[in-house]
Amino acid sequence: MKVLFCCDDTRPEPWLKGLHDALPGADISIWEPGAAQADYALVWAPPQQFIDEQAAGLKAMFNIGAGVDALLPLTIPAVLPVYRLEDAGMAVQMAEYVTQAVIRFFRGLDQYEADMAQGVWQHQRNPKRVDYPVGVMGLGKMGERVAKALTVFDYPVNGWSRSLREMEGVKCFGGMDQLAAFLSETRILVNLLPLHSETENIINAHTLSQLRPGAYVINVGRGGHVVDADLMAQLDAGHVSGAMLDVFREEPLPDNHPFWNHPKIILTPHTSARTLAADSIAQIVGKVAAMSRGEAVTGRVDLRKGY
Repeated sequence: MKVLFCCDDTRPEPWLKGLHDALPGADISIWEPGAAQADYALVWAPPQQFIDEQAAGLKAMFNIGAGVDALLPLTIPAVLPVYRLEDAGMAVQMAEYVTQAVIRFFRGLDQYEADMAQGVWQHQRNPKRVDYPVGVMGLGKMGERVAKALTVFDYPVNGWSRSLREMEGVKCFGGMDQLAAFLSETRILVNLLPLHSETENIINAHTLSQLRPGAYVINVGRGGHVVDADLMAQLDAGHVSGAMLDVFREEPLPDNHPFWNHPKIILTPHTSARTLAADSIAQIVGKVAAMSRGEAVTGRVDLRKGY
């Protein structure tokens, strides 16, 4: 078995070691142009040359992340099975990140931090959870985990996805015809959507204006979901009271981007759910073993849909 690793912006050593340990006897290497044909490949934002050289002989290609938007601009043969990671330790990280962001806003912890820095001892508002419904956009593996985590703290939780879902404790909305109703019942908006043609720029002036006044935006999906200028305008107008952003159209975020200096925005460097090499390798190796036995494997990507 030959396995290629094609992830230029990922430190390869932990992946190569983990793959060697999990697949003893396999030929495992970093892809270089002209490399011999492989059976399987682990990729993240591979160049088109990799696809052109390797796709015809690959049994499967594994995207080492939950989002596959970096693959969408490429020309990939429809017959090549492409698989994304399903959780692999990321869902719990995402639930942690989003939950702390929601609680920080709901409890006014940012204001307490500012007060304490100035030696001010005073209580902030005593909010009611019923007044702070959380809306989760995207109810895949991670979105579902986030929504369920928030219900533990008794927040009213809404969920919106392309097709209608059913989740205990979550009021679900489905399809574009129910998006407005979802937004109108949401004060804290959490975005976990995949990025494709139908979701690009979905957080814009129109959708933001439909949120409850004093809304808060948490974006852990992709930067392309947010129209930056529209979010800034809604923050400055006061309809949106704050935002916590982990993903951006350009990463690293350029030094001159206005997000850096906006007092109502908290930034983190795409760290809400990091890919864990050991967990990911275990999942991928498990899928390879299942394929070799002729068993069905979950997590296949429909590149036409973008997820």
